Amino acid sequence: MSLQPSYTITEATKKLEQYCAYQERCHKEVTQKLKDMGMIPDARDLVITHLIKENYLNEERFAQSFARGKFNIKKWGKIRIVNELKFRNISIYNIKTALKEIDDNDYLTTLDTLALKRANAVKETNPFKKQKKIADYLLYRGWESHLVYEKAKELSAKK
Repeated sequence: MSLQPSYTITEATKKLEQYCAYQERCHKEVTQKLKDMGMIPDARDLVITHLIKENYLNEERFAQSFARGKFNIKKWGKIRIVNELKFRNISIYNIKTALKEIDDNDYLTTLDTLALKRANAVKETNPFKKQKKIADYLLYRGWESHLVYEKAKELSAKK
């Protein structure tokens, strides 16, 4: 049995301020961190209230940053981003606000680039199997099915 260090509210607050200052966090992550620290529910509420008042914790800002990052860096589609935000208990309002961070032109350009890259990587000669492989790849990354199937059909017809 390992002994877990106990924290005062002040120590926990300082630790969580650093945790939130390092990168954007959602309420779920902060609550889990406090649970892992062994804080009781009343103390968790006090720390979270402090973090919100001092603007260390802001769900809208987190959602916007998350959506921008996952789209720009990981090339995720809107469906995957929405599902991941829902998993983190982000409100529908904040999810809609976050999706506004993604420019429609950039979104379609990224889909084209990703699909073309995948089409070139797939070494399938059968056009239907190739189309399926391209579509599966894009659907896994969270792109909307109507866009995916249209793009996959277009690319498999070219080659």
